[in-house]
Amino acid sequence: MKKQFFTSLMLLLCFIAVKAQDNCSTFYPMTEGATYQYNLYDKKDKPSGSTTYNVKAVNNDGGNTTATMSVVVGGEKPKDQMELEYEVTCTGDGISIDFNSMLSPQLQSQVEQMNAEIDISGTNIEIPNNLSVGQDLGDAELIMAMSMSGIKMNTEVKTTDRKVIAKETVTTPAGTFDCYVLTSTISSKAMMAKMTFTDKLWLSEGVGIVKQESYNKKGKLDSRMELASFSK
Repeated sequence: MKKQFFTSLMLLLCFIAVKAQDNCSTFYPMTEGATYQYNLYDKKDKPSGSTTYNVKAVNNDGGNTTATMSVVVGGEKPKDQMELEYEVTCTGDGISIDFNSMLSPQLQSQVEQMNAEIDISGTNIEIPNNLSVGQDLGDAELIMAMSMSGIKMNTEVKTTDRKVIAKETVTTPAGTFDCYVLTSTISSKAMMAKMTFTDKLWLSEGVGIVKQESYNKKGKLDSRMELASFSK
């Protein structure tokens, strides 16, 4: 159970690092009630679950826009799923996430049941409103510090070598979209375990993520995700 919890949590955090931090841009309009559903596939290209995003509320205060996001991610069985909320704030062209807002009452309750304490911090991913092929993008970092039964566990996820490499037309169950293709290197370190993989992302203006693929260090497909439906 604990392994499933930590696996789901890290999947969620990695996904948020890509998805949520891009909001309030040309690619992700902050529209209350907007819903996005994605199908997930494993390295054998078999269905492994789904992820659903919902913009629950949008507030404008003093020129800043803050959206409350709800996300459910995980496998096909309820026990393998995780649901939480977090806040995204946009000021001008910038974006800021309250990482600790990810610790919703549901997640906090699960952590407390394991007699654990958790802290989330990091450096946001930024995607400018205007993308162009050949453009380099800034690095990002996500840090999760957890203490359980006197044992401290730190997890770091770094996103580097971010580039816009092409423009392509992509078709998914949600339709056909003109996309920018972004690549990056994602390195994670947890305890004694280290993992590095390459991420490939298809972004469509006014829609957001249409497709995403992850490749292991040997260049083989490890997992993929595609937009199944959306409404805004």
